Amino acid sequence: MAQLPEVCPVGGLIGAEIRGLDLTREYPDETYQAVRQAWAEHGVIFFHDQYLTAEQRESFARRFGEIRTMQQVRKEPGQTRNVGESWHVDMTCFDEPPIGTILFAEEVPLYGGDTLWAGMGPAFEALSEGLRRTLAGMYAVHANVRNLGPSYAQTSPPEPSIAEYDAADGPLHPVVRVLPETGRRVLYVNPEYTMRFEGWTRRESLPLLRYLFEHATKPEFVTRFGWRPGSIAFWDNRQVWHLAVNDYHGMRRVMNRILLTGTKPIPAGRFPAPFLP
Repeated sequence: MAQLPEVCPVGGLIGAEIRGLDLTREYPDETYQAVRQAWAEHGVIFFHDQYLTAEQRESFARRFGEIRTMQQVRKEPGQTRNVGESWHVDMTCFDEPPIGTILFAEEVPLYGGDTLWAGMGPAFEALSEGLRRTLAGMYAVHANVRNLGPSYAQTSPPEPSIAEYDAADGPLHPVVRVLPETGRRVLYVNPEYTMRFEGWTRRESLPLLRYLFEHATKPEFVTRFGWRPGSIAFWDNRQVWHLAVNDYHGMRRVMNRILLTGTKPIPAGRFPAPFLP
C-alpha cells in the first residue's frame, strides 16, 4: 500500500504542510499524486527537515513536471535588496508561464527572511458576482517592462512611464483562469507583470488593477512561512502570488529554486464547469 502524506492546513484559505514523508526516499506514484492534489487544492505546500542533494531535488521536481529552470537565489550580508521583495507571479510575461515553483532552503538568516503567499482563488471568490462575471471575459497584457534581471537583488529598477506601460509588448492572458485539476476559477493578474487590460490604456486600467491588487492581499487570503534549513515550499504559480520579506540585512540567505514548465492559461469562459466552485 502506498504511503500517503498527512496534509495539515496552515491557514484558513491557503497553504498546507505535508508531513510523514522523507523526500530522500522514493515512493510509488500514488504518494506523489497525493502531494500534487494537495498542491492544487491548497495553492502552496510546505515541508520541513528535508535535506536533499542537488540530484534529489531534481528528482523530486521531475515527479511533478518538466523542469524549466534551476538556479540558486542568494542574498549576501552586504546586499540591501533581495529577489522577489514585491508581490508577483513568476514569469507571467511569457506565453507559457511556469506551472509551479519549488524553493529549497539551504541557508537561512537567524531571524526574518519569511515568504508570503496570497491565494487568488479565495480572492476571486470574494468579489461581487457582477465583477466576477465582468473579469471572466477579460484579458490583460503581461510584460517585463521593468526589465527585472540578475541585478534585481542589487539595484532598484526605475519606475517606467505611462508611455512605456502602454507600449509594452507581451502575451495576453485571461484575467480569470481555470485550474483543470479542481475546476476552480482564480484571479490571474499581478502587480509585477500585468500592464493593462486588452483594449485599455494603462491609465484606464490602473483604477481597476489597483483595486484588484489591494483586494488580493487582504490578510485572510495570505499565509506566511518561516524558513529553516531543510524547508521546502512548492507553490502553484497559476493561483498564488508570493513575496520574499526583506527584513534580514547583514545576514545570508541561500535558496535553490526549480521552476516547472507550464502551458497557456485556460480562460474561465472555455471550461465546462459551473461559474463558481
